[in-house]
Amino acid sequence: MHPVVFIFLGFLVGALVGLTGMGGGALMTPSLIFLGVEPIIAVGTDLLYATVTKVFGVLFHQRKNKIRVDITSRLIIGGLPAILLGSFLLRSIDKALLNEYLTLFLGAVLLVTSTLRLVRGEINLPIRPRMEYLYLLGFVVGLTVQFTSVGAGVIVSFALVNLAKVNPHEVVGVTIAYGLALSSLSFMNYAFLNSVDYSLALLLILGTIPGVYFGTSLNTKADKDVLKKVINVAILIIGALILAERVF
Repeated sequence: MHPVVFIFLGFLVGALVGLTGMGGGALMTPSLIFLGVEPIIAVGTDLLYATVTKVFGVLFHQRKNKIRVDITSRLIIGGLPAILLGSFLLRSIDKALLNEYLTLFLGAVLLVTSTLRLVRGEINLPIRPRMEYLYLLGFVVGLTVQFTSVGAGVIVSFALVNLAKVNPHEVVGVTIAYGLALSSLSFMNYAFLNSVDYSLALLLILGTIPGVYFGTSLNTKADKDVLKKVINVAILIIGALILAERVF
């Protein structure tokens, strides 16, 4: 495969991450596998790519004051024990079995929730959103990412936009910062297992830097309601891709 293909792929996924704060793992890993990369190498390489992508994403968004530290810190604190637990489980349980059922479940949830949001409008829960719930959200998402390599952006974005009613512009910065913490720690686990293609990651990173900057610039100019629809449509597409990957 020509190197330009991977550079362009890095740009496209980087732009989506910069614009919506999500989609890195959900799009990059399946794309690499489709292009012939071994699955476990695809996951490890994607985690390195995601780490670098989110570093630039955090820098670009921080310059524009788009990161809610109060929300991000709670998600990270909740996610840390999940990463430790996930690292233990990865070495103890058949990962293929976990991937099969967790990914199918994740894809179905994303498909249903995003469809409801787009068709019916606001989703209102019978309980009042509280900041303490962010610790639980951080734990659940952190554990899911360990086994599926996706979910940090899509699940957190959906929960914050549709359930907690956080401003979509602020959601993007939060999901990128939280995703950075997850991807960097998870990458070290795959690097220890020698499951990272560093030359491939470099090509992807060459494309992601201008991609993230482009996406971030669009984020600051986008209308709030339009951005909310973009986020939910992206969640819908990602859910469909995840299910399609498993079914076909």
